[in-house]
Amino acid sequence: MVTVFERPSLWYRVLPMVGGFDGLLAFAVFILACAGLMTMYSSGYDHGTRFEDHARNLLLAGFLMFVMAQVPPQRLMFLAVPLYGLGVTLLVGVALFGVTKKGAQRWINVGITIQPSEIFKLAMPLMLAWWFQKREGQLRWFDFGVAGVLLALPIGLIVRQPDLGTALLVLAAGLSVIFFAGLSWAVVGPPLLLGLVGVVTLVWFEPQLCAEGVRWPGLHDYQQHRVCTLLDPSRDPLGKGFHIIQGMIAIGSGGLWGKGFMQGTQTHLEFIPERTTDFIFAAFSEEFGLAGNLLLIAAFLLLILRAMVIALDAPTLFARLLAASMAMTLFCYVFVNTGMVCGILPVVGIPLPFISYGGTAMVILGLGLGILMSIAKSRRLVQS
Repeated sequence: MVTVFERPSLWYRVLPMVGGFDGLLAFAVFILACAGLMTMYSSGYDHGTRFEDHARNLLLAGFLMFVMAQVPPQRLMFLAVPLYGLGVTLLVGVALFGVTKKGAQRWINVGITIQPSEIFKLAMPLMLAWWFQKREGQLRWFDFGVAGVLLALPIGLIVRQPDLGTALLVLAAGLSVIFFAGLSWAVVGPPLLLGLVGVVTLVWFEPQLCAEGVRWPGLHDYQQHRVCTLLDPSRDPLGKGFHIIQGMIAIGSGGLWGKGFMQGTQTHLEFIPERTTDFIFAAFSEEFGLAGNLLLIAAFLLLILRAMVIALDAPTLFARLLAASMAMTLFCYVFVNTGMVCGILPVVGIPLPFISYGGTAMVILGLGLGILMSIAKSRRLVQS
């Protein structure tokens, strides 16, 4: 008697891969992607192929998220050291042979022109999570010191370019891993208190600190101007303060329900600078109002909170630290972008996830969400 084994159907073979997607996370991503397409269609209607390119970038991010979701978290550990080493090497190459655009030396030509600092949005949390996984059960102050050095090296090279926005995101990703690894509040508290005192001092003595001819040590002139403009945009309403003022006008003019899709006057009359990238939140606010903003923020909160739940349920320390870092990075993206458009944070080049135009940022975002999907999938496999 011969036993014949039937070949499994295509759906039967694909089902485990599709089943790896976390439902709530996928739902939040879908809502944000739809919001991004609507906003880009309106704000980028006269920007050539911005809408088509944005749609293509979203599809690419979705594909990368699907592929990364199939990679088990333990395999990601093998990428940590090589990816970190490659990133540092490329950053050194940027410092020595980098391509300069608009006064910043952030790119390097390796056959194609790339921005190596973007690598560290993933390489940094991977490297630090790998390090703490290796030291699990025997963590000492020395281990946190090594983690600090691993974080400081690329941050210093990125700030030197200068690229404050990327440096801020990489710093947030790295610090979140170190904090969730068990860093004491006795260490975290004093810097936070010092920062709060610095902010209060800056606001109190703003006229003296931002007076003509005063230079702050450790900051480039454009970085100092951004902070001073944040404190008083009317100081230079047609120059440095123009972005913030026009962004706040657009947000305020949207009112409760907004002016309607494709009806934003600040957007379509080109008063909002960078309306498809850094300041796209102002364009969204003008057309969809406070109600639209609340729905958008609710979708972002769902995404971030679901990422934190995935971190809490992760089966290993490596996966838990990596997922928590992804969640904090998403939070920083949203908080910094919306904060700078609303005039409560300095203007830095940080996009709004899924909404802003940008290929590299979308690729990194897709890979990061794929890592979260992979961790969620691994947890379900452990439970079963």
